[in-house]
Amino acid sequence: MENRFKKRVHLSNEILQKIAKIDEFKGLWKGSLRLSPQTLGRIKRSVLITSTGASTRIEGSRMSDDEVARLIAGLKSIPPKGRDAEEVAGYADLLGRIFDNWKTFKITEGQILHFHKILLNFSQKDSSHKGKYKTTDNKVVMRMEDGKEIVIFKPTKPYLTKKEMDDVLFWLTSEIEKKETHPLILIANFIFEFLAIHPFRDGNGRLSRALTTLLLLKTGYTYVPYVSLDEIIEERKIDYYLALRKTQSKHKTKNEDITLWLNFLLDALMEQIKRAKEIMEEDQPEKLLNKSIPMATIKQALSRLVDLKLVERIGVTRGARYRKL
Repeated sequence: MENRFKKRVHLSNEILQKIAKIDEFKGLWKGSLRLSPQTLGRIKRSVLITSTGASTRIEGSRMSDDEVARLIAGLKSIPPKGRDAEEVAGYADLLGRIFDNWKTFKITEGQILHFHKILLNFSQKDSSHKGKYKTTDNKVVMRMEDGKEIVIFKPTKPYLTKKEMDDVLFWLTSEIEKKETHPLILIANFIFEFLAIHPFRDGNGRLSRALTTLLLLKTGYTYVPYVSLDEIIEERKIDYYLALRKTQSKHKTKNEDITLWLNFLLDALMEQIKRAKEIMEEDQPEKLLNKSIPMATIKQALSRLVDLKLVERIGVTRGARYRKL
């Protein structure tokens, strides 16, 4: 098992240079961040909305970030209705817990099953299998804009799912403890195998992205909650599926090679550090506002800027304007 996972990783100078740049920024973030905890908190809340919208849209949801923001804001009083809303509510709940409690979570079978239960907690049609491995065959599909599905891959059979999950979890834990392999390579390898196994009847893609975030946080990439990796993957959705399709076609063969998938993940992380660097270099929180931030978050941030006397509100209705002081 260990040799098989190692043999399918082929390191090039290009890959090593990308890893070095990502690690360089990891240290820079920890040592040079000037933003206040309050500003970081607002950014994290915005990223929770953006990531939830992006991750669920990758799987076929049609909810905009504004709709996601309104749904999350009203969850305590209004339960989600409809498939899209149920998936959004579940992903927001899971990702929020990871953002806030990642230090206490361990990557174990029990934890992953519990995460799956949280992910599908609001979904009525998934109540019978949430938190449980699949019992019937499933398939990996790519959903096109017109709703058409293309079969990408046929994953592990149900009767082998637990064994293969046990194997990859044991491998991951052992490798992290040994510290002989770079964590980004371990994460790419683990997520690739998780998606190849496709251990659940539904929710595998969303759960894989949540686990990617958790593993990045647990291996020291603490800027992750402040730039949405899910959004970057959504922007590159075709490349995401193609990388998986080409690497999964060689899964369990003598020619296993996850180079394309590893490069895709590293490129997404490179874009993430580029955006994180822009956030880190901004001195004033109002400069962080951009068109991708949901309206609910913009209103909250503007109210805070008024309180800080950084901007002045002119008017009180929908036509209110703001002037920088």
